[in-house]
Amino acid sequence: MDPLLKEAGSNSFILSPLKWKTLVNAKGIVVKAGNSGGTFAHKDIAFEFASWISAEFKLYLIKEVQRLKELESTTHQLEWNIHRTVAKINHKIHTDAIVDVLIPPTLSK
Repeated sequence: MDPLLKEAGSNSFILSPLKWKTLVNAKGIVVKAGNSGGTFAHKDIAFEFASWISAEFKLYLIKEVQRLKELESTTHQLEWNIHRTVAKINHKIHTDAIVDVLIPPTLSK
């Protein structure tokens, strides 16, 4: 990391994926040169790198996670309400069955 940190303050500093991979022996990233080449990384690494490069992308990721958590919350709330309603209906059916079947119409002393 020392060579990388020394260069980082320079105005001409450029960090390519290949340079990153060779300097820090990075795992989870593949760099291939040539016509069929490219840079491939684990999605977590790609998201972190992209959010480091672009504040706009980082804000987009944050907003998207918040939106998905809100959607998940409302979905679970709806599911919970459905379960509650079904339990309420079943309770009425069960108590009516107990009254009709198990409890005799007249009780002896």
